[in-house]
Amino acid sequence: MFDFRYFLFIAPALILAMIAQAWLRSAYAKAMKQAAPLSGAAAARHILDSAGLYNVEVQQIGGQLSDHYDPRDKVLRLSTDVYSSRTAAAVGIAAHEAGHAIQDARNYAPLIIRNLAVPAANFGSSFSWILLIAGFVMTNQYLLWAGIGLFACVVFFQLINLPVEFDASSRARGILIELNIVPREEMPAVRSVLNAAALTYVAATLQSVLTLLYYIMLASNRRD
Repeated sequence: MFDFRYFLFIAPALILAMIAQAWLRSAYAKAMKQAAPLSGAAAARHILDSAGLYNVEVQQIGGQLSDHYDPRDKVLRLSTDVYSSRTAAAVGIAAHEAGHAIQDARNYAPLIIRNLAVPAANFGSSFSWILLIAGFVMTNQYLLWAGIGLFACVVFFQLINLPVEFDASSRARGILIELNIVPREEMPAVRSVLNAAALTYVAATLQSVLTLLYYIMLASNRRD
């Protein structure tokens, strides 16, 4: 099932992922050198308070680029560098995550759908490969298509996640200018980081879609 043809099949996604990661590392390093008036934590708090989200906490966590918003606990978690640094990169990432909190508070439809899809996506990610391997080894079409169906749940999650991420970045760019956290003329560094991060999501989604199509192609050939 995992042969050289598979890697040829997903080669466009792998190339895009390498480009996205290189761009993100470069953009992040440059934006971390550009000063900002607030730290990431202060910027996030300012944005949340301006939106009336006083109940959303801002916490510091370990790791690099591990920043995320937890809709269950209503907590915005920022990595150490983002939390404490007064840089364009820090406030840009913090604003992006605050954008997710605002989406949650405003009942942004794609976010609601994405959150509802999380259990199915997690289950599909954990067990689809078991059914796929069993289906190929045992030449059992039912197991094979069941595995494909579970993997399709992962693909659906990643597809619905794209508009969620793009919208959060769009909100972040507008909020940073509106609240005068980053002057308009200094926004290119922030936009570069957010656009590079968005491209990583596109690459991951493309890889999942191509992988799904690859499995469907193999299953169809087996049936024929």
